[in-house]
Amino acid sequence: MRHLTKNDFNKMEKVFRINLINSCTGYKSANLIGTKSKSGMENLAVFSSITHLGSNPAVLGYFLRPTTIPRNTYKNIKETKVFTVNHIKDNFIEDAHHTSAKYHEEISEFDKTKLIPEYKDEFTAPYVNGSPVQIGCKYLNEYFIEENRTILVVASIENLYFKDELITKDGLLRLDKGNVVTISGCDTYALPKFIERFEFQDQNNGFHR
Repeated sequence: MRHLTKNDFNKMEKVFRINLINSCTGYKSANLIGTKSKSGMENLAVFSSITHLGSNPAVLGYFLRPTTIPRNTYKNIKETKVFTVNHIKDNFIEDAHHTSAKYHEEISEFDKTKLIPEYKDEFTAPYVNGSPVQIGCKYLNEYFIEENRTILVVASIENLYFKDELITKDGLLRLDKGNVVTISGCDTYALPKFIERFEFQDQNNGFHR
């Protein structure tokens, strides 16, 4: 088995190091964040850093790279306080990845792809039509991470939409039934396969779901 150290990382070519470190931690969620600027311009960007933070209250977070260059998604969220999270399905991964391109803030990624914006229940940020799971979020707070100058953005889940066939009797969303993809590294997409679901142990009542 190959062994690498921190000294090896420091000597690596930049792109090689980025690919290696981004993929060594495992598969990540594949999502599109939808926002709209105060002037009404729609923005869409692919993210692989969105994570569950808690269920009561329902809270999620995403990690933002250093703001040394313009971050249109972040700017829109700070201005409007709302955004959407849309799971990426296997039949639109190319368009989803296209949103990682750096466009001027006055150019919408919806106009550069076949992805279609969708609005629901007077929520002002756009969802992605055809996404099997859509989440409407409200900005709560952010935390600066000094070690690499990234930011953890924290938001409440205000609205949740999903295909009826995805949910189990006890509330689990079977993302595999929606052909929801995952990301390895920065640009590699995979389709997870359901293997098994296990019971969990309660200290008082034994194993159950």
